[in-house]
Order: sequence, then C-alpha cells, then structure tokens
Amino acid sequence: MNESNADPIADGRAVFDAAIGGGVSIFKTDVGYAIVGHTEPAISRIYEAKARSFSKPCGCFGSWEMFNEVIDIDNRARDFVRAVILDHDLPLSIVAPFHAGHPVFAGAAEFVLRNATKAGTVDLLMNAGDTHREIARLALEHGKGIFGSSANRSLGGSKYRFTDIEPEVANSVDLALDRGDTKYSNPKGFGSSIIDLATFRPFRIGICFEQIQDIARNEFNIEIPPDVIVS
Repeated sequence: MNESNADPIADGRAVFDAAIGGGVSIFKTDVGYAIVGHTEPAISRIYEAKARSFSKPCGCFGSWEMFNEVIDIDNRARDFVRAVILDHDLPLSIVAPFHAGHPVFAGAAEFVLRNATKAGTVDLLMNAGDTHREIARLALEHGKGIFGSSANRSLGGSKYRFTDIEPEVANSVDLALDRGDTKYSNPKGFGSSIIDLATFRPFRIGICFEQIQDIARNEFNIEIPPDVIVS
C-alpha cells in the first residue's frame, strides 16, 4: 500500500529488522526501489527473484560514517566522496577495497560475502534517502551489513515507482513498502552512478553522473571519463 505519510526512519528500522530476521524487503531509495537482505537464504532469494547471474555481485547499503570505517582508500578519493555526498548532497555508489575484518563484513555468511564483493572490493551506496540512511546507521551500529540490489528483474532497469516492479520480484519478499515515486530517475533505467575510486572510471553512468563529473573536475582536477569499465 502506498502510504505517502509513512515515517522513513520507521521504514528503515522495519527493513533492518526484517533483514536481520532472515527476511527480504523492498523499499524506496532516492535512486530507485531496492531489494535487500542479510542472510544466505535471503541473498539467494534475491538472486532467484531477479534472475540475476551470480557473476554479478550485489551491493552494500552504506553511509559516510560506514565509508570511513570500512573503505581503504587515499585522502584524495575520500575527499571526493565527501564533496559529492555531503557538500553537494548527491547519491553515489563507489567501488573500492574494504576492510574484510570489519564487523559489517566479518559477521556476514561466506556465501553472502562472496556475492557482495569482488576481487577485494565492495560496491557501497551512500546518500540515497532517509530510509536508506537509517538502514546504514543500524547496520553500522549493530555490525550487520545489509546487502542487495535494485528491485527489478535482471536487465529490466531500475524501478522508480513500486507499481512498475515485476511481479516475480514484488511478490517474492517478506516486506514490501510502496512509498510512491523516487526522488531521481534515469531515462535508461539506471540507478546510482558507480565510480571506481582506484581509477575514477565509472562502472555505471547513472543518476547525477554529469554533476559528479563536474565536482571531480572543478574541485579535484579529476577527469571522470564517459566510458564504463567492462568487467
């Protein structure tokens, strides 16, 4: 049910509680509806519902605070992330090396970690709305990572309203929160822009990409090219 007056913080707590209890949830982020879980059965269900290849890792739902604790990167890259998500208040996903011993990752099942990381790196989504921020806050506080992906069939494009989510995905979860249209959308159905912090090349050109390019160029003399990394 679409509840326009719903409390996004309460939503975040509900999603986190469901995930820690072994469930799968769909909720609204600023960059599209997301599907998340914490346990091995939940992550397996997400891949099955999305018909997603296990060769494609899912992401971790994070924050600036989590970034500073778990990501291993130099100060220039750290300052770039701060500028994008704090100074300019834009959503951003990054790929970077992470501290596998941090509780957010160390407490995850081996299957989950294998499918939420790749070659010693993790995809961390930040600044994607109040519900997302509350989930990330709780994940960091309790040392229990929340992992997932966009709520859509694989290659079906991000969904910016709940009613556009395919039934195979929408009907597969334990908690489904319809909260109307998302803040951002993308004409190609992409979610957040994903930047590799080691090379400043994009894994995905998505929401707010041109603004992110401008911040990198004007404030850090970094040129983010418009060609994506092919993995």
